[in-house]
Amino acid sequence: MNKPQEISIAEWKEIMQMPVIRESWGLEEDETPEEFADMVYGVKFHFAVGGPGYVGDLYILHGDALGEPFVLIREGGRLALVG
Repeated sequence: MNKPQEISIAEWKEIMQMPVIRESWGLEEDETPEEFADMVYGVKFHFAVGGPGYVGDLYILHGDALGEPFVLIREGGRLALVG
């Protein structure tokens, strides 16, 4: 399925716990997943590499400034930054 999916609140909560994400967005301890979702362009795909390789969730996150987006996948059940 290559259609974009909405990121759930539970997934936003998981994403915003990653140190690189917290630092990049300057997140405070009391910010909620709903607040974070309102400040980020984010989408999820059910992704399958066209050959042997990764099959699973792929998240693309982008802030309000042009630049490279954050791309996340799951490795061993945990979110990991690609690249």
